[in-house]
Amino acid sequence: MGFMGITLLRAKGVEPFELSSTVRRVEDPRFEWRTVDKKHWQAVAPFGLEPFVAESVVVTDAREANGAGCAPGMVRIKGAFRVGEVERIQDGACSDWISKDFPARCRTFDKEKIASGVSKLPTRGLDFCMDRFEFPNVAGENPLVVVTFHEAEAMCKKTSKRLCTEDEWTFACEGEDAKPYPYGFDRDASACVVDRAWRPFGENAFAIRDGLAAREEVDRLWQGEPSGSRGGCKSSFGVYDMTGNVDEWTRTVRSTGYSSILKGGYWGPVRARCRPSTRAHNEEFVAYQQGFRCCSESNTSVAPPTPPPVSRPLTPLAAADAGVPAGGSGKTADLSPTWPDDHGSDDGSDDEIRAIARARAGALRCSTGLLGDGVASGAGWIAIALGLAAARRARRTSGSRH
Repeated sequence: MGFMGITLLRAKGVEPFELSSTVRRVEDPRFEWRTVDKKHWQAVAPFGLEPFVAESVVVTDAREANGAGCAPGMVRIKGAFRVGEVERIQDGACSDWISKDFPARCRTFDKEKIASGVSKLPTRGLDFCMDRFEFPNVAGENPLVVVTFHEAEAMCKKTSKRLCTEDEWTFACEGEDAKPYPYGFDRDASACVVDRAWRPFGENAFAIRDGLAAREEVDRLWQGEPSGSRGGCKSSFGVYDMTGNVDEWTRTVRSTGYSSILKGGYWGPVRARCRPSTRAHNEEFVAYQQGFRCCSESNTSVAPPTPPPVSRPLTPLAAADAGVPAGGSGKTADLSPTWPDDHGSDDGSDDEIRAIARARAGALRCSTGLLGDGVASGAGWIAIALGLAAARRARRTSGSRH
């Protein structure tokens, strides 16, 4: 599918991933998958269509030009990291809440208020390298998912890297000005892969990690996109997809609690901000939306690149996606967020996915709409979906894919 076709679909409120499940035989998967080490899963192509096209690391490095002092495929991160109650300062600076319920989501932050608040906090110098994309760190490939904390550590070590600390991850995302989102201070539903419809999940689907039930579950739940698909989902340092798409494992900087910390949120309706952390899961916890990226030490004898400024205003399309009524701001400044204890807990109270599941318990229903809940499905879009389904059947009949 070309960029023009994707643009037209998004203008109508339809995401490309939805068409892969619009009209298909019940037994057909939505995507073709591959397993890694008989544990992890990666979507390699929409079912019956050509594989996603990956970009050479050499080509990506040459274009991005932000990896001085780092190994190929990595970005140099150097600067002054704000230490302290940044998240609470940000929450107090939200002027437009989408929802006050945990996981609270803010549409608009007061930039000046945040700047004033964080200016009083101490800083700590950081200098390191981080993968430009979520593992396997290749533009055009989907992130690897269904990974535990220890497995993520092992895969980073295998590539002569290490898992990022939560502070490194946070700084690479928010920059020196402590932005709530990697691209700025206003939530843009079109910038990153976020705010897609929540889907109920099976608690025991991954008991056998490479089994048919696991493949069917990850196929049903997957709503991510290939790394680098959203040019606007990029931090000031040049790191992609830090919020949304898939959750990312990092290592805690605290002396108590689990070592395993999830950062960034995933494609669902969660916080998807730079500062918040999920501390509720132990090192062996595994779920369908969990991935990671790696870090390493930088060559400090090499001068770091100067990061370009990143500023993306909320577009009309993004405003509509975020639920802002036409001609109005949709402000809800009177709302205040409800957040868990800043130190998290061991009972899952700071786990965004389970919080959504609890909130929607008893209200689940099975959608039979052609394009899903809340999506307009005019005759033109049905025709497109039927055409894609016919093309898939023709490919299978001709044996063009094996």
